[in-house]
Amino acid sequence: MSTDTSAKRFTRTLVTSALPYANGYIHLGHIAGAYLPADIYVRFKRMRGERVLYVGGSDEFGVAITITALKENIPPQAVIDRYHTANADAFARLGISYDIYGRTSWPLHADTTQAFFRKLHAAGAIPAQEMELWYSPQLDKFLPDRYVKGTCPKCGYADANGDECEACGAQYSARDLVSPRSNIPGDASSPELRASRHWFLDLPQFAEKLAAWLETHPEWRANVRGIAGGWVGDLRPRCITRDLDWGVPIPLDDPDAAGKRIYVWFDAPIGYVTNTRQWGLDRHGDPDAWVPWWKDAETRLIHFIGKDNVPFHAVIFPSMLMGQGDYILPDQVVANEYLNVFNRRTGQSEKGSKSKGNMISVDWALGHFSADSLRYYLCAVAPESKDADFDWDDFMNRYNGELCDVVGNFVHRSLTMTVKNFDEKVPEAGEFEADDVAMLDAIGEHAEGVAESLENFRFRQGIERVVDLGRKANVYFDARQPWVTRKTDLPRTGTTLHVCCQVVKALCGLMAPFLPDGAKTLAGTLGVPLPGGGPDGGPDAWAEIITRLPAGHPLAPPQVLFPKLDKDRIAELAELHEKGLAK
Repeated sequence: MSTDTSAKRFTRTLVTSALPYANGYIHLGHIAGAYLPADIYVRFKRMRGERVLYVGGSDEFGVAITITALKENIPPQAVIDRYHTANADAFARLGISYDIYGRTSWPLHADTTQAFFRKLHAAGAIPAQEMELWYSPQLDKFLPDRYVKGTCPKCGYADANGDECEACGAQYSARDLVSPRSNIPGDASSPELRASRHWFLDLPQFAEKLAAWLETHPEWRANVRGIAGGWVGDLRPRCITRDLDWGVPIPLDDPDAAGKRIYVWFDAPIGYVTNTRQWGLDRHGDPDAWVPWWKDAETRLIHFIGKDNVPFHAVIFPSMLMGQGDYILPDQVVANEYLNVFNRRTGQSEKGSKSKGNMISVDWALGHFSADSLRYYLCAVAPESKDADFDWDDFMNRYNGELCDVVGNFVHRSLTMTVKNFDEKVPEAGEFEADDVAMLDAIGEHAEGVAESLENFRFRQGIERVVDLGRKANVYFDARQPWVTRKTDLPRTGTTLHVCCQVVKALCGLMAPFLPDGAKTLAGTLGVPLPGGGPDGGPDAWAEIITRLPAGHPLAPPQVLFPKLDKDRIAELAELHEKGLAK
């Protein structure tokens, strides 16, 4: 069954990417999973002239942040300020084009989260109950989740977190942890189980609605439908508070709420709403400008996430939205698998992890490579249906062999010959022959094909179709041999290069969602606009891809769009990465 939902009529599209935790630097695995596909999609929709709003930001509460603060002996605010600023900058440098990149530490977020909590609590969907938690006698405090470590009850990994094992991925109750120990610096006491009263989101209340809603989306990717279906088939109440002093206060007049906070997994997705509210205030000065984006059925809500976030975006957050009564539900939840790392020394694929030090930070990567080179490779190997690897040799070979040698080479030799032989202008076209017509027809075919791929969230296929147009154009160029005919038949050469200029213009538009820097540079060379709409919409620039540059249109001398990667430099950087220095 086709996943094309473009036939549905929506007034606007709201796109979100999972909020990265402000406890570390974003890495290439994050980009391949949730951020690059979202940005490509948003840029495409803007080109189509549709009203689209792209919302993101930092996830700034939770135990991992307070653990870092304790270990570094600094306030949690200092931790989140460091990583929020660094990650916002990395996203911008990579061309991730948010309309707003917000923060869950904003006071407005507490207001939004507490409103969600109150509504659900008033409806009886957040009951309180006692549970046994690990407690530190030395510190006289409970040890929520990441404050305690021990042996995984599933696989026996000795350094598992209190709620999740990094080694095997298992999730469990902290009380099931074997041989628990405190993860707080200076705490040498042995944790003991004690009772504490907490609040739970009663997910089973929403089971019937969730099941019915999921049935209306057979077009979703198999990983999303499989994970969400498994959860809905075994729903249990989920604790949404923790014994912490860092987070959104519980908005209840209850003595047991003192010293507790709403837990991060509940408040984090509400950050999408908060940031939309803030966008409305910043852009319009209107406290209600966000409302149509979240409460109008003519809005299409699309989440882009990694598969580990599927339960939160396809089960838990929809339940929270259902509990509000007037919010829209996601129309698409696009989840990628994992981008692993290929170890050249062992010849094995490895899951990226902080402990192994094998993740490649975006900041480090952008210090050595162009944004377009990274975007190209991460899209070309995107883990859309199965895990993929970041492989240094494959990165170099695919970027050099496909983007540089195919697309970049065609653009450069076509424009160089045109500028040199036809006074820096698009030449006149004579009578088109069959292969000229076929080449011109291929422009429209590929524009439709790329659009079809992006509408259906097949980003790898989309970039492949862009490169394929470049391949066909190189075949056409070689067959027509303009370097020969310019000496014997200049009008024929003019026709060939006229056709080539049309393909170059088309490639400029087709590249724009994927490779914005290269497209911008090429648009400047061609002297054409590279429009893109936004929340207010605009003309359909994608439809203009098939329009032709007129004869006599001025051109500038071309620049090298995609400089090649050097084999020795790649080997050097790969070695630094394998030493854990790609941070």
